[in-house]
Amino acid sequence: QVQVVESGGGLVQPGGSLRLSCAASGSIFSIYTMGWYRQAPGKQRELVAAITSGGTTNYADSVKGRFTISRDNAKKTVYLQMNSLKAEDTAVYYCKLNIATMAIPMHGLDYWGKGTLVTVSS
Repeated sequence: QVQVVESGGGLVQPGGSLRLSCAASGSIFSIYTMGWYRQAPGKQRELVAAITSGGTTNYADSVKGRFTISRDNAKKTVYLQMNSLKAEDTAVYYCKLNIATMAIPMHGLDYWGKGTLVTVSS
């Protein structure tokens, strides 16, 4: 079994910062691409940022220059540092990890966390 848990959400004023974390646990052989997604009320879930096992990153245009994704492979954790937050960043943030388990080590499957709410408001 694999568990994926996000943390770090909360209420922040416009212009402020938050750091989200997403940790995986369980019978894990390897973690490949790790990504952050978000879903605002009434909108579809969208990719915010992703990082490959080799460290290559990509970002949505709307967050470039403000958000930074990073990973700690030893801790099986991915982070999202969010700076200069705007009201339009308000959403539930989810992480998605592509994980190969001990049971099936040569094939990665996508695992989602349950999400953490980020509210940007004065």
